[in-house]
Amino acid sequence: MLDLDDIQYILLNRAPARAGRYEFLSFHSAAAGRAWLSAMLEQVQSVAAMRASIADEKRWVTLAFTWHGLRALGVDEASLATFPEEFRQGMAARAAILGDTGANHPDHWVGDLTRPELHAIVLLFTRDVADRARYQEEHAGTRADFPDTELLSAIDVEAIPPFDYAHDHFGYRDQLTNPAIEGSGDEPTPGSGGLLKPGEFILGYPDELGPPASLPQPELLARNGSYMAYRRLQEHVGKFRDFLAEHGETPAEQELLAAKLMGRWRSGAPLVLAPDKDDPALGADPQRNNDFNYAQADPHGYAVPLGAHIRRVNPRDAAASMNRHRMIRRGATYGPHLPDDAPEDGQERGVAAFLLCASLIRQFEFAQNVWINDKNFHELGNERDPIVGTQDGTLEFKIPTRPIRRRITGLPAFTTVRGGAYFFIPGLKALHWLAAGG
Repeated sequence: MLDLDDIQYILLNRAPARAGRYEFLSFHSAAAGRAWLSAMLEQVQSVAAMRASIADEKRWVTLAFTWHGLRALGVDEASLATFPEEFRQGMAARAAILGDTGANHPDHWVGDLTRPELHAIVLLFTRDVADRARYQEEHAGTRADFPDTELLSAIDVEAIPPFDYAHDHFGYRDQLTNPAIEGSGDEPTPGSGGLLKPGEFILGYPDELGPPASLPQPELLARNGSYMAYRRLQEHVGKFRDFLAEHGETPAEQELLAAKLMGRWRSGAPLVLAPDKDDPALGADPQRNNDFNYAQADPHGYAVPLGAHIRRVNPRDAAASMNRHRMIRRGATYGPHLPDDAPEDGQERGVAAFLLCASLIRQFEFAQNVWINDKNFHELGNERDPIVGTQDGTLEFKIPTRPIRRRITGLPAFTTVRGGAYFFIPGLKALHWLAAGG
């Protein structure tokens, strides 16, 4: 049984929020960090508490820490040494593995996220912008009570119009596919795969291979925790629209090309089920919009190109050991909406996302290295993920058609990594343990 009273809500639930703020903190002393954490504890909700109060609550808070942050709070060296190497090194040190080169390199990241002084993140989600402003001020007051707790940087996130469904700045419907976890009370939607063992995402439980192993110590610190990879991706909306206009003569051709790059129409309708024209009703229906596979329905990519985004980040039945590489995705958009008829305005906009998993190397880093940035994924030869892969202008995107496939060369980068970090999300009992100095 999952301990829903101890697991931080974000691992199993998505807050009904239209606004939020991520704050990145540094502790100048262990005493200040623990005192601040003690003051924040009552705001952190478990899964059970969140579900019980969701109709009335206006704020949802998650706390997580870097490896350096755990040390800053006073966790002893013997315990710190039991955390996995990739977490101890941090995301910036893993840039070569993740494909963060060129414009994506950590040297270009913003927000002081590469510094060892980055210790904690506060994820605040609220129902609207007014609530965010109110709770942001409250959190600032809490920090002011502990002067040795420093705000390194922050980013405000909020939904963009139209507000009837979640979508990114490119216009693609979001929040379509997340794994369902055994014991969570959730049921998988058709086509999303069966219930997965909780240990794939939450430490201390059996995973797809059996009982938990090699957990950080002490057990109290690790149990009901999880790892979180934060990625801030700038979306170059103007460049994306220009690319579609260059390679599609009509609006219909441009929309089809956008769908081929993603693997879904912007409405969310998958190309496997709607290969020739958009079907918004299909895209909006969670009982149908994930009910497809690749190995039988589209083995050669005539509907969804073999290198399309959704085929890379979730190969479904076309990849081995899929259940060992799934992740829980959370996050939101940041920056102003760019209207459809507006030119590029030079303002930064994008997605600030989190990937939650029990193993950063087996899940997040595997997906980045083997699926997203491998040029020979599905033996394609010279491609990376067209939406989030590292592009340098020398790669291509192939669209299988009969009798001759279409090849687009010199694919530009539609996204740029602007920041990232690895965090550990403790359970509530572990948060109290940390606040008390272990």
